[in-house]
Amino acid sequence: MPHTTKAIAIYVDADACPVKDEIYKVAGRHGLKVYVVANAYMMVPRDPLVERVMVAAGPDVADDWIAERASRGDIVVTADVPLADRCVKAGAAVLSPKGRAFTEDSIGMALATRNLMSDLRSAGATTSGPPPFAQRDRSAFLSALNQAVVRLQRDGFATG
Repeated sequence: MPHTTKAIAIYVDADACPVKDEIYKVAGRHGLKVYVVANAYMMVPRDPLVERVMVAAGPDVADDWIAERASRGDIVVTADVPLADRCVKAGAAVLSPKGRAFTEDSIGMALATRNLMSDLRSAGATTSGPPPFAQRDRSAFLSALNQAVVRLQRDGFATG
């Protein structure tokens, strides 16, 4: 039986993702399949490597679709910390749109911070939202995505 190497796939939690163009660029350079997952119609490039996945409306439907498929050798792009947690546990490389890598070491603190801020807001505290997305965030993401692809290639996962 021939040995087959799993190809790297990128799963994008696309509803509020500001770095889709950067993902398409890196994926195209490496020949990687991209799944753009959203619960509303979204324009994607006409490219056989880019697949638009429309899921039903509802809380966590897109997250569930991604979490059920992402595994070791895949990259997930999301700002959703609970989804990041599920994908890290499945072995996927997970990046925020600002280039922050969620890892087994960092995900616990990210979840705790998210839960604390949610508790504060529900108790009526006024919290500032995240700072606006900036060009340096885009650059940090591009760098982190390239590093994730190279690391997975080194670990034996295939690109186009």
